[in-house]
Amino acid sequence: MDKKYILVVDDDPDLVETVSMMLESKGCEVGHAYDGIEGEESIKERRPDLVILDIMMPRKDGYVLCAELKADEKTRDIPIVLLTAVGEAVPTTTYTHADGMSTEADDYIAKPIDTEGLWEVVTALL
Repeated sequence: MDKKYILVVDDDPDLVETVSMMLESKGCEVGHAYDGIEGEESIKERRPDLVILDIMMPRKDGYVLCAELKADEKTRDIPIVLLTAVGEAVPTTTYTHADGMSTEADDYIAKPIDTEGLWEVVTALL
């Protein structure tokens, strides 16, 4: 696989670091953003080969950013993997399973993440 650029968008710095280290160890170049607005700006600056996107984030959540990216002709073909703890959080947040089903994300990974499982999804999508 050619060196791929993957953008990790999550408001948890520890998760961003863990995922980034795994991706870099597999030969990927990794960008970071810590909320949906930063993620959107980063994608405009440099188009990633794939986006790993958290759902529950400040300023702009992953559902909204995913929907915007998939609706835009310039970005709709970028694979998106949503990271979700929403299943556990549905009773205590405004996020719902229906929100997740309505996105056009290419795959979902539940938190806490299994980095090898995430790598399998990433390689399948790339």
